[in-house]
Amino acid sequence: MGRFVVSTPEEQQEMLKSIGFQSFEELFADVPEAVRVKDGLKLPEGLSEMEAFDYLSSLAGKNQVFPHVFRGAGAYRHYIPAAVKRITGKEEFITSYTPYQAEISQGLLQSIFEYQTMMCELTGMDAANASVYDGATAAAEAAAMCIDRKRRNILVSATTNPEVIRVIQTYCFGSGNQLILVPEKDGETDPEALKNLLNAETACFYVQQPNFYGILEDYEALGELTHGCGAKFLMGFNPIAAAILKTPAGYGADIAVGEGQPLGLSLNFGGPYLGIMTATAAMMRKLPGRIVGQTVDAAGNRAFVLTLQAREQHIRREKASSNVCSNQALCALTAGVYLSVMGPDGLIQAAEQCTSKAHYLQEALAGAGLPLAFEKPYFHEFVTGTPAPAQIILERLEREGYLGGLPLGESKILWCVTERNTRKEMDELVSLVKEACGK
Repeated sequence: MGRFVVSTPEEQQEMLKSIGFQSFEELFADVPEAVRVKDGLKLPEGLSEMEAFDYLSSLAGKNQVFPHVFRGAGAYRHYIPAAVKRITGKEEFITSYTPYQAEISQGLLQSIFEYQTMMCELTGMDAANASVYDGATAAAEAAAMCIDRKRRNILVSATTNPEVIRVIQTYCFGSGNQLILVPEKDGETDPEALKNLLNAETACFYVQQPNFYGILEDYEALGELTHGCGAKFLMGFNPIAAAILKTPAGYGADIAVGEGQPLGLSLNFGGPYLGIMTATAAMMRKLPGRIVGQTVDAAGNRAFVLTLQAREQHIRREKASSNVCSNQALCALTAGVYLSVMGPDGLIQAAEQCTSKAHYLQEALAGAGLPLAFEKPYFHEFVTGTPAPAQIILERLEREGYLGGLPLGESKILWCVTERNTRKEMDELVSLVKEACGK
Protein backbone atom coordinates (compact mmCIF):
# COMPACT_ATOMS: atom_id res chain seq x y z
CA MET A 1 0.00 0.00 0.00
CA GLY A 2 3.07 2.22 -0.32
CA ARG A 3 1.63 4.51 -2.99
CA PHE A 4 -1.47 5.57 -1.04
CA VAL A 5 -1.76 9.36 -0.76
CA VAL A 6 -4.37 10.94 1.52
CA SER A 7 -6.86 13.33 -0.08
CA THR A 8 -6.61 17.05 0.65
CA PRO A 9 -9.49 19.11 2.16
CA GLU A 10 -10.00 20.70 -1.26
CA GLU A 11 -10.29 17.29 -2.91
CA GLN A 12 -12.74 16.15 -0.22
CA GLN A 13 -14.95 19.17 -0.90
CA GLU A 14 -14.82 18.45 -4.61
CA MET A 15 -15.91 14.84 -4.01
CA LEU A 16 -18.76 15.99 -1.75
CA LYS A 17 -20.05 18.42 -4.39
CA SER A 18 -19.86 15.74 -7.09
CA ILE A 19 -22.34 13.60 -5.14
CA GLY A 20 -24.62 16.51 -4.28
CA PHE A 21 -23.55 17.54 -0.75
CA GLN A 22 -22.00 20.69 0.66
CA SER A 23 -20.56 19.26 3.89
CA PHE A 24 -19.87 16.05 5.79
CA GLU A 25 -22.66 16.94 8.24
CA GLU A 26 -25.10 16.93 5.35
CA LEU A 27 -23.65 13.64 4.04
CA PHE A 28 -24.21 11.93 7.41
CA ALA A 29 -27.59 13.54 8.14
CA ASP A 30 -29.28 10.12 8.21
CA VAL A 31 -27.06 8.88 11.04
CA PRO A 32 -29.09 9.18 14.29
CA GLU A 33 -27.90 11.85 16.70
CA ALA A 34 -27.74 9.28 19.52
CA VAL A 35 -24.87 7.38 17.92
CA ARG A 36 -22.85 10.39 16.74
CA VAL A 37 -19.59 11.32 18.48
CA LYS A 38 -20.16 14.83 19.83
CA ASP A 39 -16.82 15.93 21.34
CA GLY A 40 -14.34 14.20 19.08
CA LEU A 41 -12.58 10.89 19.68
CA LYS A 42 -10.32 12.33 22.41
CA LEU A 43 -7.26 10.76 20.86
CA PRO A 44 -3.79 11.51 22.27
CA GLU A 45 -1.56 14.02 20.51
CA GLY A 46 -0.20 12.80 17.21
CA LEU A 47 3.36 11.54 16.83
CA SER A 48 5.92 12.39 14.21
CA GLU A 49 6.97 9.65 11.81
CA MET A 50 10.19 9.13 13.77
CA GLU A 51 8.37 9.00 17.12
CA ALA A 52 5.75 6.59 15.78
CA PHE A 53 8.45 4.32 14.36
CA ASP A 54 10.33 4.26 17.68
CA TYR A 55 7.13 3.57 19.63
CA LEU A 56 6.05 0.69 17.39
CA SER A 57 9.60 -0.71 17.47
CA SER A 58 9.49 -0.74 21.28
CA LEU A 59 6.19 -2.65 21.18
CA ALA A 60 7.60 -5.16 18.68
CA GLY A 61 10.62 -5.58 20.92
CA LYS A 62 8.39 -7.16 23.56
CA ASN A 63 7.85 -10.16 21.27
CA GLN A 64 10.21 -13.04 21.88
CA VAL A 65 11.49 -14.25 18.52
CA PHE A 66 13.57 -17.43 18.79
CA PRO A 67 16.50 -17.77 16.36
CA HIS A 68 16.37 -21.57 16.76
CA VAL A 69 12.99 -23.32 16.44
CA PHE A 70 12.30 -27.01 17.08
CA ARG A 71 8.53 -26.80 17.59
CA GLY A 72 5.76 -27.51 15.10
CA ALA A 73 2.42 -28.99 16.22
CA GLY A 74 0.53 -27.48 13.29
CA ALA A 75 2.58 -24.39 12.35
CA TYR A 76 6.03 -24.83 10.81
CA ARG A 77 9.05 -22.66 10.07
CA HIS A 78 10.20 -23.37 6.52
CA TYR A 79 12.52 -21.52 4.17
CA ILE A 80 10.66 -19.06 1.94
CA PRO A 81 12.50 -18.02 -1.26
CA ALA A 82 12.84 -14.22 -1.58
CA ALA A 83 10.95 -14.26 -4.88
CA VAL A 84 7.76 -15.39 -3.10
CA LYS A 85 7.38 -12.28 -0.97
CA ARG A 86 8.58 -10.05 -3.80
CA ILE A 87 5.84 -11.31 -6.15
CA THR A 88 3.00 -11.51 -3.62
CA GLY A 89 3.88 -8.06 -2.24
CA LYS A 90 2.78 -6.34 -5.45
CA GLU A 91 -0.11 -3.98 -4.75
CA GLU A 92 -2.37 -5.43 -7.43
CA PHE A 93 -2.43 -8.66 -5.40
CA ILE A 94 -2.64 -7.14 -1.92
CA THR A 95 -5.61 -4.93 -2.77
CA SER A 96 -7.58 -7.57 -4.69
CA TYR A 97 -10.71 -8.97 -3.09
CA THR A 98 -13.71 -10.83 -4.42
CA PRO A 99 -13.55 -11.52 -8.20
CA TYR A 100 -17.27 -11.17 -8.83
CA GLN A 101 -16.78 -9.53 -12.21
CA ALA A 102 -14.88 -12.10 -14.21
CA GLU A 103 -14.25 -9.74 -17.14
CA ILE A 104 -12.05 -7.47 -14.97
CA SER A 105 -10.70 -10.13 -12.58
CA GLN A 106 -8.95 -12.55 -14.94
CA GLY A 107 -5.56 -12.28 -13.20
CA LEU A 108 -6.94 -13.05 -9.73
CA LEU A 109 -9.18 -15.80 -11.05
CA GLN A 110 -6.27 -17.41 -12.87
CA SER A 111 -4.13 -17.33 -9.72
CA ILE A 112 -6.88 -19.17 -7.83
CA PHE A 113 -7.34 -21.65 -10.67
CA GLU A 114 -3.59 -22.40 -10.67
CA TYR A 115 -3.67 -22.81 -6.88
CA GLN A 116 -6.60 -25.25 -7.15
CA THR A 117 -4.73 -27.24 -9.80
CA MET A 118 -1.61 -27.50 -7.62
CA MET A 119 -3.63 -28.66 -4.61
CA CYS A 120 -5.18 -31.41 -6.72
CA GLU A 121 -1.71 -32.47 -7.89
CA LEU A 122 -0.47 -32.62 -4.28
CA THR A 123 -3.41 -34.67 -3.04
CA GLY A 124 -4.39 -36.67 -6.13
CA MET A 125 -7.96 -35.44 -5.73
CA ASP A 126 -10.28 -34.32 -8.54
CA ALA A 127 -11.28 -30.86 -7.34
CA ALA A 128 -10.22 -28.12 -4.94
CA ASN A 129 -11.96 -24.97 -3.79
CA ALA A 130 -10.44 -21.49 -3.65
CA SER A 131 -9.42 -22.12 0.01
CA VAL A 132 -10.99 -21.49 3.41
CA TYR A 133 -9.70 -19.71 6.51
CA ASP A 134 -7.26 -22.26 7.97
CA GLY A 135 -6.59 -25.97 8.25
CA ALA A 136 -8.85 -26.49 11.27
CA THR A 137 -11.75 -24.77 9.52
CA ALA A 138 -11.13 -26.94 6.46
CA ALA A 139 -11.40 -30.09 8.58
CA ALA A 140 -14.65 -28.93 10.18
CA GLU A 141 -16.11 -27.91 6.81
CA ALA A 142 -15.11 -31.28 5.34
CA ALA A 143 -16.95 -33.11 8.11
CA ALA A 144 -20.03 -30.93 7.53
CA MET A 145 -19.99 -31.93 3.84
CA CYS A 146 -20.68 -35.54 4.83
CA ILE A 147 -23.74 -35.00 7.01
CA ASP A 148 -27.15 -36.16 5.83
CA ARG A 149 -30.45 -36.88 7.54
CA LYS A 150 -29.51 -40.44 8.56
CA ARG A 151 -25.79 -40.01 9.21
CA ARG A 152 -24.99 -37.28 11.73
CA ASN A 153 -22.10 -38.74 13.76
CA ILE A 154 -18.58 -37.51 13.04
CA LEU A 155 -15.71 -39.78 14.12
CA VAL A 156 -12.34 -38.11 14.70
CA SER A 157 -9.11 -39.86 15.62
CA ALA A 158 -7.74 -38.90 19.04
CA THR A 159 -4.36 -38.58 17.29
CA THR A 160 -5.63 -35.42 15.57
CA ASN A 161 -4.24 -31.99 16.46
CA PRO A 162 -6.24 -30.87 19.55
CA GLU A 163 -6.87 -27.46 18.00
CA VAL A 164 -8.51 -29.10 14.99
CA ILE A 165 -10.65 -31.24 17.27
CA ARG A 166 -11.84 -28.13 19.13
CA VAL A 167 -12.91 -26.40 15.91
CA ILE A 168 -14.84 -29.49 14.76
CA GLN A 169 -16.49 -29.59 18.21
CA THR A 170 -17.56 -25.96 17.79
CA TYR A 171 -19.13 -26.76 14.40
CA CYS A 172 -20.94 -29.75 15.93
CA PHE A 173 -22.28 -27.62 18.78
CA GLY A 174 -23.80 -25.19 16.31
CA SER A 175 -25.24 -27.82 13.96
CA GLY A 176 -26.43 -30.40 16.48
CA ASN A 177 -24.19 -33.13 15.09
CA GLN A 178 -22.23 -35.47 17.36
CA LEU A 179 -18.44 -35.70 17.48
CA ILE A 180 -17.05 -39.02 18.72
CA LEU A 181 -13.33 -39.41 19.43
CA VAL A 182 -11.77 -42.69 18.32
CA PRO A 183 -9.23 -43.70 21.00
CA GLU A 184 -5.54 -43.96 20.25
CA LYS A 185 -3.25 -46.86 21.01
CA ASP A 186 0.54 -46.43 21.14
CA GLY A 187 0.34 -43.10 19.30
CA GLU A 188 -1.95 -44.38 16.50
CA THR A 189 -5.67 -44.68 15.90
CA ASP A 190 -6.94 -47.87 17.51
CA PRO A 191 -8.42 -49.80 14.53
CA GLU A 192 -10.49 -52.08 16.76
CA ALA A 193 -12.03 -49.08 18.51
CA LEU A 194 -12.79 -47.52 15.12
CA LYS A 195 -14.40 -50.74 13.91
CA ASN A 196 -16.64 -50.85 16.99
CA LEU A 197 -17.69 -47.20 16.70
CA LEU A 198 -18.55 -47.24 13.00
CA ASN A 199 -22.25 -47.80 12.32
CA ALA A 200 -25.14 -46.74 10.08
CA GLU A 201 -25.25 -43.31 11.78
CA THR A 202 -21.60 -42.51 11.02
CA ALA A 203 -21.18 -39.74 8.45
CA CYS A 204 -17.39 -39.74 8.26
CA PHE A 205 -14.08 -40.51 9.95
CA TYR A 206 -11.24 -37.95 10.06
CA VAL A 207 -7.54 -38.73 10.57
CA GLN A 208 -4.29 -36.80 9.98
CA GLN A 209 -1.30 -37.72 7.79
CA PRO A 210 1.10 -37.52 9.66
CA ASN A 211 -0.84 -37.48 12.91
CA PHE A 212 -0.31 -35.04 15.78
CA TYR A 213 2.56 -37.14 17.15
CA GLY A 214 4.24 -37.13 13.74
CA ILE A 215 3.43 -40.80 13.10
CA LEU A 216 2.46 -42.20 9.71
CA GLU A 217 -0.45 -44.54 10.34
CA ASP A 218 -1.92 -47.40 8.29
CA TYR A 219 -4.33 -45.12 6.43
CA GLU A 220 -5.32 -47.70 3.85
CA ALA A 221 -6.67 -50.01 6.55
CA LEU A 222 -8.47 -47.14 8.29
CA GLY A 223 -10.03 -46.09 4.98
CA GLU A 224 -11.24 -49.60 4.23
CA LEU A 225 -12.90 -49.85 7.66
CA THR A 226 -14.61 -46.49 7.14
CA HIS A 227 -15.89 -47.27 3.66
CA GLY A 228 -17.02 -50.68 4.85
CA CYS A 229 -19.85 -49.07 6.82
CA GLY A 230 -20.75 -46.59 4.08
CA ALA A 231 -19.12 -43.55 5.74
CA LYS A 232 -16.79 -41.03 4.09
CA PHE A 233 -13.03 -41.18 4.72
CA LEU A 234 -11.46 -37.77 5.46
CA MET A 235 -7.72 -37.12 5.66
CA GLY A 236 -5.76 -34.12 6.87
CA PHE A 237 -2.39 -33.81 5.15
CA ASN A 238 0.87 -31.88 5.52
CA PRO A 239 1.55 -30.19 2.14
CA ILE A 240 5.35 -30.50 2.45
CA ALA A 241 5.16 -34.18 3.38
CA ALA A 242 2.77 -34.70 0.45
CA ALA A 243 5.74 -34.26 -1.89
CA ILE A 244 7.16 -37.66 -0.89
CA LEU A 245 4.30 -39.57 0.73
CA LYS A 246 1.45 -41.49 -0.85
CA THR A 247 -1.39 -39.11 -1.69
CA PRO A 248 -4.69 -39.04 0.23
CA ALA A 249 -6.37 -40.17 -3.01
CA GLY A 250 -4.02 -43.14 -3.03
CA TYR A 251 -5.40 -44.14 0.36
CA GLY A 252 -8.98 -43.82 -0.89
CA ALA A 253 -9.85 -40.53 0.84
CA ASP A 254 -13.10 -38.87 -0.19
CA ILE A 255 -11.94 -35.46 1.03
CA ALA A 256 -8.40 -34.24 1.79
CA VAL A 257 -7.81 -31.06 3.76
CA GLY A 258 -4.77 -29.37 5.21
CA GLU A 259 -3.12 -26.30 6.66
CA GLY A 260 -1.38 -24.43 3.85
CA GLN A 261 0.88 -22.35 6.13
CA PRO A 262 4.03 -24.36 5.24
CA LEU A 263 3.64 -23.27 1.60
CA GLY A 264 5.39 -19.92 1.74
CA LEU A 265 3.59 -18.36 4.72
CA SER A 266 5.59 -17.17 7.71
CA LEU A 267 4.56 -18.18 11.24
CA ASN A 268 3.26 -14.61 11.77
CA PHE A 269 2.38 -15.23 15.42
CA GLY A 270 -0.50 -17.45 14.31
CA GLY A 271 -1.91 -16.12 11.06
CA PRO A 272 -3.34 -15.41 8.61
CA TYR A 273 -3.09 -19.00 7.40
CA LEU A 274 -4.70 -21.04 4.63
CA GLY A 275 -7.26 -23.84 4.65
CA ILE A 276 -6.81 -26.33 1.79
CA MET A 277 -9.87 -28.31 0.69
CA THR A 278 -9.89 -30.97 -2.03
CA ALA A 279 -12.35 -33.73 -2.87
CA THR A 280 -13.24 -36.47 -5.29
CA ALA A 281 -15.52 -35.71 -8.25
CA ALA A 282 -18.40 -37.35 -6.37
CA MET A 283 -18.06 -34.84 -3.51
CA MET A 284 -17.22 -31.80 -5.64
CA ARG A 285 -20.66 -30.19 -5.59
CA LYS A 286 -20.62 -30.19 -1.78
CA LEU A 287 -17.37 -28.22 -1.53
CA PRO A 288 -18.07 -24.95 0.34
CA GLY A 289 -16.96 -21.52 -0.77
CA ARG A 290 -15.67 -20.72 -4.23
CA ILE A 291 -14.39 -22.80 -7.11
CA VAL A 292 -12.78 -21.15 -10.12
CA GLY A 293 -13.29 -22.87 -13.45
CA GLN A 294 -11.67 -22.53 -16.86
CA THR A 295 -13.75 -21.78 -19.96
CA VAL A 296 -13.53 -19.74 -23.19
CA ASP A 297 -14.84 -16.27 -23.96
CA ALA A 298 -16.96 -15.21 -26.94
CA ALA A 299 -13.84 -15.09 -29.10
CA GLY A 300 -12.72 -18.57 -28.08
CA ASN A 301 -9.91 -17.36 -25.83
CA ARG A 302 -9.02 -19.06 -22.53
CA ALA A 303 -10.94 -17.43 -19.66
CA PHE A 304 -11.72 -18.02 -15.97
CA VAL A 305 -14.96 -17.71 -14.01
CA LEU A 306 -16.43 -18.51 -10.61
CA THR A 307 -18.38 -21.75 -10.90
CA LEU A 308 -20.24 -24.36 -8.84
CA GLN A 309 -20.69 -22.14 -5.80
CA ALA A 310 -23.50 -23.47 -3.61
CA ARG A 311 -26.26 -20.87 -3.86
CA GLU A 312 -27.78 -22.17 -0.64
CA GLN A 313 -25.09 -20.24 1.19
CA HIS A 314 -26.73 -17.00 0.02
CA ILE A 315 -30.39 -17.46 -0.87
CA ARG A 316 -31.51 -20.60 1.02
CA ARG A 317 -29.37 -20.37 4.10
CA GLU A 318 -31.52 -22.72 6.17
CA LYS A 319 -30.55 -25.50 3.73
CA ALA A 320 -26.85 -24.62 3.60
CA SER A 321 -24.21 -27.00 4.92
CA SER A 322 -21.71 -24.12 5.16
CA ASN A 323 -21.66 -20.36 5.65
CA VAL A 324 -18.16 -19.90 4.21
CA CYS A 325 -18.57 -17.30 1.47
CA SER A 326 -15.02 -16.02 1.04
CA ASN A 327 -11.49 -17.35 0.72
CA GLN A 328 -7.88 -16.57 1.63
CA ALA A 329 -6.96 -15.28 -1.83
CA LEU A 330 -3.62 -13.67 -0.91
CA CYS A 331 -2.52 -16.70 1.12
CA ALA A 332 -3.61 -19.04 -1.68
CA LEU A 333 -1.67 -16.92 -4.15
CA THR A 334 1.37 -17.19 -1.87
CA ALA A 335 1.06 -20.98 -1.81
CA GLY A 336 0.84 -21.06 -5.60
CA VAL A 337 3.85 -18.79 -6.03
CA TYR A 338 5.84 -20.81 -3.48
CA LEU A 339 5.11 -24.08 -5.28
CA SER A 340 5.96 -22.50 -8.64
CA VAL A 341 9.27 -21.16 -7.35
CA MET A 342 10.21 -24.41 -5.59
CA GLY A 343 9.04 -26.69 -8.38
CA PRO A 344 8.51 -30.45 -7.88
CA ASP A 345 12.22 -31.11 -7.30
CA GLY A 346 12.59 -28.28 -4.80
CA LEU A 347 9.56 -29.42 -2.82
CA ILE A 348 10.86 -32.99 -2.74
CA GLN A 349 14.27 -31.77 -1.55
CA ALA A 350 12.65 -29.73 1.24
CA ALA A 351 10.61 -32.76 2.35
CA GLU A 352 13.60 -35.08 2.24
CA GLN A 353 15.69 -32.65 4.30
CA CYS A 354 12.89 -32.36 6.85
CA THR A 355 12.68 -36.09 7.42
CA SER A 356 16.41 -36.84 7.27
CA LYS A 357 17.26 -34.07 9.73
CA ALA A 358 14.44 -35.13 12.04
CA HIS A 359 15.83 -38.66 12.17
CA TYR A 360 19.31 -37.30 12.87
CA LEU A 361 18.04 -35.27 15.84
CA GLN A 362 15.90 -38.13 17.14
CA GLU A 363 18.86 -40.49 17.22
CA ALA A 364 21.02 -37.86 18.92
CA LEU A 365 18.36 -37.20 21.55
CA ALA A 366 18.00 -40.93 22.17
CA GLY A 367 21.74 -41.01 22.86
CA ALA A 368 21.22 -38.17 25.36
CA GLY A 369 18.65 -40.20 27.28
CA LEU A 370 15.43 -39.09 25.56
CA PRO A 371 14.05 -42.28 24.02
CA LEU A 372 11.55 -42.32 21.17
CA ALA A 373 8.10 -42.66 22.74
CA PHE A 374 6.55 -44.53 19.81
CA GLU A 375 8.57 -46.87 17.62
CA LYS A 376 6.63 -45.96 14.51
CA PRO A 377 7.53 -44.37 11.14
CA TYR A 378 7.40 -40.56 11.20
CA PHE A 379 7.97 -37.61 8.86
CA HIS A 380 9.53 -34.61 10.64
CA GLU A 381 7.92 -34.68 14.09
CA PHE A 382 8.42 -37.23 16.85
CA VAL A 383 7.74 -37.66 20.56
CA THR A 384 10.43 -38.49 23.12
CA GLY A 385 10.34 -39.36 26.76
CA THR A 386 12.34 -37.20 29.20
CA PRO A 387 14.56 -38.23 32.14
CA ALA A 388 13.97 -34.79 33.69
CA PRO A 389 10.71 -32.77 33.78
CA ALA A 390 10.01 -31.43 30.29
CA GLN A 391 9.71 -27.86 31.53
CA ILE A 392 13.24 -27.90 32.99
CA ILE A 393 14.66 -28.99 29.64
CA LEU A 394 12.65 -26.44 27.66
CA GLU A 395 13.51 -23.56 30.01
CA ARG A 396 17.22 -24.37 29.67
CA LEU A 397 16.86 -24.29 25.88
CA GLU A 398 14.95 -20.99 25.96
CA ARG A 399 17.76 -19.27 27.85
CA GLU A 400 20.02 -19.97 24.86
CA GLY A 401 17.49 -18.85 22.24
CA TYR A 402 16.11 -22.31 21.43
CA LEU A 403 12.37 -22.91 21.22
CA GLY A 404 12.23 -26.58 22.09
CA GLY A 405 9.48 -29.03 21.33
CA LEU A 406 5.92 -28.90 22.61
CA PRO A 407 5.58 -30.41 26.10
CA LEU A 408 3.02 -33.22 26.30
CA GLY A 409 2.62 -33.40 30.05
CA GLU A 410 5.71 -33.53 32.27
CA SER A 411 7.47 -36.50 30.73
CA LYS A 412 7.08 -36.20 26.94
CA ILE A 413 8.07 -33.65 24.29
CA LEU A 414 6.89 -33.35 20.68
CA TRP A 415 9.89 -32.23 18.61
CA CYS A 416 9.87 -30.85 15.06
CA VAL A 417 12.66 -30.39 12.51
CA THR A 418 12.49 -28.68 9.12
CA GLU A 419 15.00 -27.91 6.39
CA ARG A 420 15.79 -24.65 8.24
CA ASN A 421 17.50 -26.49 11.09
CA THR A 422 21.24 -27.07 10.76
CA ARG A 423 23.42 -29.86 12.12
CA LYS A 424 25.23 -27.29 14.27
CA GLU A 425 21.90 -26.20 15.79
CA MET A 426 20.88 -29.77 16.47
CA ASP A 427 24.21 -30.69 18.07
CA GLU A 428 24.04 -27.61 20.29
CA LEU A 429 20.45 -28.46 21.27
CA VAL A 430 21.49 -31.99 22.28
CA SER A 431 24.34 -30.58 24.39
CA LEU A 432 21.92 -28.25 26.19
CA VAL A 433 19.49 -31.12 26.76
CA LYS A 434 22.26 -33.23 28.31
CA GLU A 435 23.16 -30.32 30.56
CA ALA A 436 19.54 -29.89 31.66
CA CYS A 437 19.33 -33.61 32.44
CA GLY A 438 22.52 -33.53 34.48
CA LYS A 439 24.67 -35.46 32.03
